[in-house]
Amino acid sequence: MSFGMGVSVKQKPVKLVASLIYKEERCRESAERRLKRAYGPLEPLEKTLPFDRTDYYYGEFGRPLKRKLICFKKLFSKENISGIKLETNTLEDRFRSGVKRTVNIDPGYVTDAKLVLLTTKDYTHRIYIGKRIFAESTLFFQDGSFHPWPWTYPDYASPEIVSYFNEVRDVYLGG
Repeated sequence: MSFGMGVSVKQKPVKLVASLIYKEERCRESAERRLKRAYGPLEPLEKTLPFDRTDYYYGEFGRPLKRKLICFKKLFSKENISGIKLETNTLEDRFRSGVKRTVNIDPGYVTDAKLVLLTTKDYTHRIYIGKRIFAESTLFFQDGSFHPWPWTYPDYASPEIVSYFNEVRDVYLGG
């Protein structure tokens, strides 16, 4: 038996998604308009939920907080995906009130096999992808649904968010 070198394969484009955490609707609306200008129209698939499983952002944003999940119609190349996180960080800075952000934007992408989130924070399970950005496989697809990893944030492991990303995956696959 012979073992040869692996062959690199052109990667399929991915379905760009974003989570917006905010207190005030006007801040979310402004950020969402900018995202649409930058990345194109949205799929008619969105979900807004209370952001109440952690108090992590309360000091910066106040409370109560909401999370809106969106996805874009256009597919994106993984080759330059780290640039999108840098751009969303710049967008967050545009909407600061003094030193505090008014919206948190977490981009990521969906493939047939996983949900990947992009972050500036390193950790044991995150992979550096360049330009000061790390990627985290947050959900994996198996037996007809997405599932959380042990490190998945509790809100991303919730049935509501898993259901949302199952729908995004269906749209991505053309179903």
